[in-house]
Amino acid sequence: MKSIEILTEEAIALLKALIETPSFSSEEDKTALLIENWFTQNSIPFERENNNVWAFNKHFDSTKPTLLLNSHHDTVKPNQGYTNNPFEAIVKDGKLFGLGSNDAGGCLVSLLATFVHFYSNENLPYNIVMVASAEEESSGKNGLNSVLKHLPELECAIVGEPTLMQLAVAEKGLLVLDVIVKGTASHAAHNNPDNPIYNAIPVIEWFNSYQFEKISEVLGPVKMTVTQVSAGKQHNVVPAECHLVVDIRVNDCYSNQEILNTVKKHLTVEINPRSMHLNASSIPVAHELVQAGIALGRTTYGSPTLSDQSVLNCQSLKLGPGETLRSHSADEFIFINEIEEGIQLYIKILSDFFFKTS
Repeated sequence: MKSIEILTEEAIALLKALIETPSFSSEEDKTALLIENWFTQNSIPFERENNNVWAFNKHFDSTKPTLLLNSHHDTVKPNQGYTNNPFEAIVKDGKLFGLGSNDAGGCLVSLLATFVHFYSNENLPYNIVMVASAEEESSGKNGLNSVLKHLPELECAIVGEPTLMQLAVAEKGLLVLDVIVKGTASHAAHNNPDNPIYNAIPVIEWFNSYQFEKISEVLGPVKMTVTQVSAGKQHNVVPAECHLVVDIRVNDCYSNQEILNTVKKHLTVEINPRSMHLNASSIPVAHELVQAGIALGRTTYGSPTLSDQSVLNCQSLKLGPGETLRSHSADEFIFINEIEEGIQLYIKILSDFFFKTS
């Protein structure tokens, strides 16, 4: 078995290679090859579909429950604020700069190192499956959700996202609505009591003021925000429709379907959800996986940001090196020591978890 020190060195080297290989969502084929090579170099058989790459522990036993380790290798496109080359892995002042270093390359390579550490263990109480997934940033159809049909039933999961190695025990879901408020088209010079733009005002106000009754202990209330309004093409023509886009962050007290049903109950306008599968997720604080982290001084919190947790049907914990505020920022970076600490903590948390559940 490789030492943790050697695994850490190899993980950091892999992260540098990932940074220098563009991998925008749905264009991750070259970083998928790098991950394939990582498994090959560690003599681990793997499977691949589209740009998702996954592997099972050596002594997989179908009678045991299965733990998923997951993080993604796609990135957003670099913003215009970069002063560094986003595709150059630059180490300076203890930081590793580069696009995807923090979100979520550091998490991915740390989990890969952790998976290798446990891969050959014969006496694990859980099976382990490691999935390096694609299309997380775009919530694409060929991401983690497309891999789940190839996996056994999952008992629980660790999803690698930058949390400063604190325990995100819940994550808000996302429901995006396209809302169409109708009216009567006319010349602007004529009296028209059915202007769809004016009709949209009480609709916008409802989204702004309505409060869902159930408030989550860790995620707080459901938050609805009108983010786009569009109507009309000419100054002298009242349009027939006013279009709204509403971003709804759903807590773990509601399913997306329940939120949609409530909106439709209160509003008599056309409402079209873009998707329904990005639900809130959570894991009980009493779960042994969470307790293993708490015993090591980790704190728990609820995360407002979306990850691949949203497509899982099992209990899941979001945990990883790096800081979420650096994600998608110019000159993105992760501290080298965050990766070193992340690998050690992942291994210690899982070791304690396996010990308690064996």
